[in-house]
Amino acid sequence: MRRLLVPLACAALFQVQAFAQSGEVRPAAAAASDVSAVAPNGGTLYPQTGLTLDGAVQTALRQNPVLRSFGYELESNDGAIRQAGLIPNPTLGLSTEDTRKATRTTQMTLSQTIELGGKRSARVELAQRDRDVAALALETQRAEVRAGAIQAFFEVLIAQERVKVAQESQRIATSGADAVGRRVTAGKVSPTEETRARVAESTARIELRLAQADLAASLKALSAVMGVPQGSIALVDGSPDALPALPGADSLGDRIQNSPILRRAQMEVQRAEAAFNLERARGVPDVTIGLGAQRAPDVGRTQPLISVSIPIPLFDRNQGAQFQALRKRDAAQALAQAEEQRLRSEVLQAVDQLDARTDELEVLRRDVLPGAQTAYDAARRGFELGKFGFLDVLDAQRTFLQARGQYFTALSQAHRLSAEIDRRLGSADARP
Repeated sequence: MRRLLVPLACAALFQVQAFAQSGEVRPAAAAASDVSAVAPNGGTLYPQTGLTLDGAVQTALRQNPVLRSFGYELESNDGAIRQAGLIPNPTLGLSTEDTRKATRTTQMTLSQTIELGGKRSARVELAQRDRDVAALALETQRAEVRAGAIQAFFEVLIAQERVKVAQESQRIATSGADAVGRRVTAGKVSPTEETRARVAESTARIELRLAQADLAASLKALSAVMGVPQGSIALVDGSPDALPALPGADSLGDRIQNSPILRRAQMEVQRAEAAFNLERARGVPDVTIGLGAQRAPDVGRTQPLISVSIPIPLFDRNQGAQFQALRKRDAAQALAQAEEQRLRSEVLQAVDQLDARTDELEVLRRDVLPGAQTAYDAARRGFELGKFGFLDVLDAQRTFLQARGQYFTALSQAHRLSAEIDRRLGSADARP
């Protein structure tokens, strides 16, 4: 009996060690790119004041928690690829017939399943396509985070400008109210004029408070996109008047075809094709080969055992799973076509809207704002000289403030549309 057990046990141990070495888990690779490089919270990695656009984008790409989760998801696919390439483990079997020593027959077998039909390569192919989809999902999320950081940054810039305008408006309203008060005291105008001036001053104070609240909210939104603690950003540096560039008509088609969203949809088609190939390979039955020995007392010697087994694909040929995978591939192809049409339509609409906003900003900057400023200055000087009433000054001031508000609204919409185009098409270059 010892002569039977020792050789088979050694053979089984050798097989187990060999497969364990071929499938050993190696340390996980470093995070892709700069996604998983996380700075400690509360550190001085991100600036406290004077944050630039490039600094906001790079910090968001480095510290955004959602982006880090996509990076970890991509890394997890490496383990799936290694697992898909492993062959089945061998099986060691031991059986005994009868419990009496004189008539007991003992068998020991070592069996190995041999996969046929290319199942192993099909599994690896599917795992690789899963990784490709995860990589494109990460690229899509990077474009999302980058566009969100740019949009949030310009929202803060514009909010800062609104606060400056509101402060100037309050200063002007206070100065005007004081001037009206002096004229009322001198008996040159009605006390009603002073009441209107004080109302205008209170309104300007309310607008300043609202502008400051909008700035605080914009700073919180920027901190959330960047993945930094609230309150760590107090000021951003940049020019809110810098208009975003319109994408060129020649490069727009190429950017649509190379957008992460569309490439991910096309990769889903390839993944569905790989899943169909795997289900088709699973329709081929596997062969199981067994080697062993048997010891029977009546024979008086150890007898070798050889076995070969293969399922007969009489009823189950995996035809249902193949049909399901085939239809899923067709669905992925239809979704990819629909995604391309939707992406092209939305991008072209955003480009047209951005073009219109750019024209609006040019007209406001060239004609409307200078004219409103001139009218307000003339009304204020005329009031000081006694040629105009205070209502004329209020009307001119209201027109000027409305023009400024329209300008900032159009500027915010322009930057939002530009960020939306980048969000859908990805960045045209590596830096903002």
